[in-house]
Amino acid sequence: MKKFNSIEGSITKNLKIIEWLKTEILSNVSLLFKLMIKQNEAKLLEILTNIIMSTYLLAKRLGYSFDQLDRKLEKQLELNIDDKHQIEAWYGDLSDLLEHLKDRT
Repeated sequence: MKKFNSIEGSITKNLKIIEWLKTEILSNVSLLFKLMIKQNEAKLLEILTNIIMSTYLLAKRLGYSFDQLDRKLEKQLELNIDDKHQIEAWYGDLSDLLEHLKDRT
């Protein structure tokens, strides 16, 4: 019976963390929108970093590795580049991000 309670506690703990991470992402996105109006550059970078970090941690709690998330991001970037996504056509940002990710590895 003790082993079952341990597993049940682990599942409950994981679900709580998932809910907390979802809330963190939403509150940081909301704060990002508010701060964009005030143009506080240092705080904006902090909030963007928090969103990225929380996204990675949420993916992990959902059963994906950081590497899986990185590979999926790279594939998604390649697809959007091939589909001539508007932000790629206007600025080349998708190619820049893809190059950045590939340079890190």
